[in-house]
Amino acid sequence: MHHWAIMTKANSNVFDHLNLFERIGKQATTRDYNNHEAIFTQGEQADAMFYVQNGHVKLTVKSTGGKKAVIAILKHGDFFGESCLAEHSLRTSTASAIQSSTVSRVRRATIIRTIQRQPTFAKLFISYLLFRVARFQDEFVDQIFSSSEKRLARILLMLAGFGQQTNPEPVLLKVSQETLAEMVGTTRSRVSFFMNRFRKRGFIDYNGSLRVHKSLRNFLLQT
Repeated sequence: MHHWAIMTKANSNVFDHLNLFERIGKQATTRDYNNHEAIFTQGEQADAMFYVQNGHVKLTVKSTGGKKAVIAILKHGDFFGESCLAEHSLRTSTASAIQSSTVSRVRRATIIRTIQRQPTFAKLFISYLLFRVARFQDEFVDQIFSSSEKRLARILLMLAGFGQQTNPEPVLLKVSQETLAEMVGTTRSRVSFFMNRFRKRGFIDYNGSLRVHKSLRNFLLQT
């Protein structure tokens, strides 16, 4: 299994997730997860929501026939597991770290109580949910209409932190060809083929580590 260490940036999102988390952060528990370690598993009771403090987390669904697909890649500032707000709900996906990551957990009861007592928090939370729905819709449309090569380019740019508002210190993300293939919805061999094409065109460099150049965005504009 081949891994690349991607130079990426732990940037904040367009939506002000930090402001939302600060209102419940004191009641959260935080722990570190190793690469590939599960945070929760599909089918488990949903009793808490989570917040990515550092690192990256993937959400994966598995069919009854055993077929798997990555439905989201989450980074610093992202919430996940919000389906817990529905009473007696089960996890519809598996969340696992795709590098060493720090994740905070907030109990369902805490979130429900805060929504009921703090109207400002409730408004922020609704805005966040709308933000997530819009983002997932964009990703769904991309899966339907974009080629595998364009989807890979967008994923690499996202992991590299391009398009964000701040520029903190770079961090290393180790991601396998298999994980990239799951994220794109194609085979590992196709990912390897596309990566070689990107390198030859000067969009990326990799030699033990992977560096994504801003020029990769030109590929998306030209195709």
